[in-house]
Amino acid sequence: MKLLSLNKFLFIFLFFIIILSPRLKSEDTVDIWKKKENSENNFKISENKKEENKNQINFKKKNVDSNIEISEEFEFSQKEKDLYGIYDPEDLDLNLNMWVKSDGNDIKKTFERIEKLNLSSSAEEIFEKLIMTYSYLPEKNINKEEFLKLKFGWLIKNKKDDLIKEFLNKNENFEYKKELIQYLVDRNIAKANLKEGCKSSEFISKEIKDSYLEKFKIYCLIYDNKKNEAQLIYDLLKEQNLSDKFFDGKISYLLGLTDKKDNIVKDDNLLNFYLSSITVENFKYEPNKKTNKFIWEYLDAANLISIEDVEDKDRIKNLEIAASENTFDKEKIFEIYKKFLFDINTLVNAEDIYKSLDTLDARALIYQKYILSDKKEKKIENLILLKELFKKDNLSNVYRKFLSDKLNEIEIDDNISDSYVSLIKKNTITDTEYELGRIKYNDKVLHKSRVIKYFTEKNFSKDKTQKNLNNVYKKIKRNKNYFFSAKDLLLVQSLEQDGFNIPKEIKHKDLAKKYNIPATLSSLLKKGEIGLLCLKFVEIIGEDEIQSLDPETIYFITNLLNQANLIKFRNTVISSSLPSRV
Repeated sequence: MKLLSLNKFLFIFLFFIIILSPRLKSEDTVDIWKKKENSENNFKISENKKEENKNQINFKKKNVDSNIEISEEFEFSQKEKDLYGIYDPEDLDLNLNMWVKSDGNDIKKTFERIEKLNLSSSAEEIFEKLIMTYSYLPEKNINKEEFLKLKFGWLIKNKKDDLIKEFLNKNENFEYKKELIQYLVDRNIAKANLKEGCKSSEFISKEIKDSYLEKFKIYCLIYDNKKNEAQLIYDLLKEQNLSDKFFDGKISYLLGLTDKKDNIVKDDNLLNFYLSSITVENFKYEPNKKTNKFIWEYLDAANLISIEDVEDKDRIKNLEIAASENTFDKEKIFEIYKKFLFDINTLVNAEDIYKSLDTLDARALIYQKYILSDKKEKKIENLILLKELFKKDNLSNVYRKFLSDKLNEIEIDDNISDSYVSLIKKNTITDTEYELGRIKYNDKVLHKSRVIKYFTEKNFSKDKTQKNLNNVYKKIKRNKNYFFSAKDLLLVQSLEQDGFNIPKEIKHKDLAKKYNIPATLSSLLKKGEIGLLCLKFVEIIGEDEIQSLDPETIYFITNLLNQANLIKFRNTVISSSLPSRV
């Protein structure tokens, strides 16, 4: 009985196993399929995200304000797609939020003041890195377009073509790139460099629908002898009603569709003007004050401006203004002055007669007198007088570099009095690039000692630096009259910031009380407005090289950079300002 009961139990158990097993298998199969499907969907989503973010930068840096680690795998959200730039924030120890907290009105006003300055090479280098660093956009009293226009407006105004090209290469999805491409196109047409200009057309993607750039692309294909391709794009342009009668006439001739040249000249944009200049027989054009700067540059570069009649004073004055605005070759102005006709009596008494002449004639007369003068002091006098005549008509930009070059040509000897030597030095400008000389160390002065090798030599040993600091301090300690300067103080504070042991006898915190840090700058630091703070530093450095700033200014800049933990920026200031160079 027990055996029968057991068999019966086994039979029932096996029956249920057989009946239920297909269903279990079916459920298992469905679960596996779902997992596979989800996996494939996730893969597709991941691939799409990779595609969307392929042009975005990766940072390996901590965001100061949010304490979020931004790793190499970080993928930006929709807001973060507005990150545009060239440099990693780490390049100057900056962070992505450096502009977020700043008032747009303050940013705009500071930019406006900087635009009026002829920035020194050191200030310009810092400014370029600052505005071209990836960062979030400011949010108060300024919109995205306004902020980007501030940055790119400066690049365009200062003809930073290489930076713009680099930016376009690194930011393929930049929504305002059409304007930057057109600028590069116009720049190269203006330089009569069509080969390079046509290279700029390579930035034009299918997404950009702009008739100006499409027209230029058509011309470039003709220029490269690819007329069939040019014809196809031209036909498409006409179908889309993006062409016009003027362009049709010029391109039809260049494509060989007609033998007729028209004599129509249009100067509403540079491309139309350029097409006019190469298709109109015996082309002539008279620019004026209202003429586009790019057209001025093109006329100059293509040698389409010549002055035969020096009696046309208004025309020459327009050329002077163009030269002052850097759209006409300054050297050519002085070639024109040579063509003015003056009699011998006028040339001999030039210093008296010029006062009764129109300022243009006066400049031409004094310039000719300078050329004819054989005495060095007389040449200097005429050059300085010419400076005042240019200044009177707000044309100093035409003359500044010329004056410096001509004064440098004058050999200083014992026959030139000190007052004239002083005039030469005062009116001689340095090269735009500051050439660093060999550092001369002086271990009797802390900020000139071998201690600064830590800042001026790459990867200089910290142990050696500490040893140098201790040894130099022993020497200056013996000098009871030693004056602890602002430069000494900024050096000590920076070394302490970097973890060095400062001799206890140096009461640098007490010494720091002698120097005031501007409250407005301290406030920016406390509020975390790092971008605007650095922008203010650019304004402060301005037209001076860092090494030319007064010690107190260098001190408070360095002090604030230490507080902001902008060490790389600080090191740039220190390595430029402290060493004595030969």
